[in-house]
Amino acid sequence: MRTLIRGGLLVSAEGASPTDVLVEEERVAALAASGSQLAESWVAGSDRVVDATAMYVIPGGIDAHTHMDMPFGGTTSSDTFETGTRAAAFGGTTMIVDFAIQKKGESLQSGLDEWMAKADGTCAIDYSFHAILSDVSETALKEMDVLVSEGVTSFKLFMAYPGVFYSTDRDILQAMDKASGNGALVMMHAENGIAIDAIVASALARGETDPVFHGRTRPAELEGEAVHRAIRLAQVTRAPVYIVHLSSTPALDAVVEARDRGQNVFAETCPQYLFLSEEDMDRPGFEGAKFVCTPPLRPREHQAALWRGLRTDDLSVVATDHCPFCYKEQKELGIGDFTKIPNGLPGVETRMDLIYQGVVSGEISLSRWVEVTSTNPAKMFGLYPRKGVVTPGADADIVIYDPTARQTISAATHHMAVDYSCYEGMDVTGRVEAVFSRGRQIVENGTYTGEAGHGSYVRRGLSRHLA
Repeated sequence: MRTLIRGGLLVSAEGASPTDVLVEEERVAALAASGSQLAESWVAGSDRVVDATAMYVIPGGIDAHTHMDMPFGGTTSSDTFETGTRAAAFGGTTMIVDFAIQKKGESLQSGLDEWMAKADGTCAIDYSFHAILSDVSETALKEMDVLVSEGVTSFKLFMAYPGVFYSTDRDILQAMDKASGNGALVMMHAENGIAIDAIVASALARGETDPVFHGRTRPAELEGEAVHRAIRLAQVTRAPVYIVHLSSTPALDAVVEARDRGQNVFAETCPQYLFLSEEDMDRPGFEGAKFVCTPPLRPREHQAALWRGLRTDDLSVVATDHCPFCYKEQKELGIGDFTKIPNGLPGVETRMDLIYQGVVSGEISLSRWVEVTSTNPAKMFGLYPRKGVVTPGADADIVIYDPTARQTISAATHHMAVDYSCYEGMDVTGRVEAVFSRGRQIVENGTYTGEAGHGSYVRRGLSRHLA
């Protein structure tokens, strides 16, 4: 099967130019300047010609931080791998990297086996896994070597959630030391969970139980402190470290300081921290529960610093931390006690469109949009150049994007298995018109043409650090 995508503006992390793309089977076969003799010669021999005139042609998005079918907070995230990856496809994302959870007292391998079974035969797009290291032991540290050899090359630890996922500084140091030897990347949920628990207990004792207190009991200063501490532990072990879902100015300041002195420190942020704020958690009644995630939404003044971090590359990746819980029956578990609200927001379908608004408003360039949503995640997590770029030999994960179309984000039209949208009623510019996953068109003019099980598991290589 030969597909020719012609007439579009091919956008990469390096720039943009009118380029035709020839796809053979699952891979990109060749590129040629639009209108050139070579490009025109491909028309007759193509099984299908797709007109991308006035459109952007970009590499499929890579969401490097999702939680499909994840047990948490007494319930389970509402998107399965089938529904979540289908929704991702509608939004222009052609690969996710989810998290396989090691349970306390069990092995890393058993966690990976459990999550592989959940995803097997159900995904609309390609997928891979990070491993959550929640029980650091001599056995688990040895298993890190095994998993790296099997293509699981990143491990997440938590400074938050004492009694659930929390790791001590000793645990973190040991894991980082192991990673410095085997090439793995340590991902860090950086909040001072011990101090936060004390603040939460005081708030509840004062009767402060509304959703907004989820944010007020997790101050930005304690994110900044934890990020600083994680960076210093990484410095001692000479290991790179990747800060997940960075949400605040103090946390970003710690990253900037480390990168300025040359340390291999990287960070992602998420659309919710760029577009939503603490005000949303303070909506009347219990509506604020829809916006409870961890780290929490911050006061609006943090947003300018995060956009600046994306421009300066101190923030290297935009992921979603997609972990949806329905408002009815799931978020409502926390009525009368904000600590019982399941933490997490839906976002895998809206990421590409939301970050494109940064291009529309002048916050980031067109190439930077592609870089932080596709190319950098591919490099950071051992997928490049198979993913994250439209170039000969790469997987034909390609999105055709209409830069002038208008749409309104709404739960009535999204495809995520959740009963609300954090961005309900938001008018945005830009829309996905077509999505190809390994050469197969899976979204066409708003219609899903793929199928469950098309997505394949991808073994990842070592990170290509971006510093």
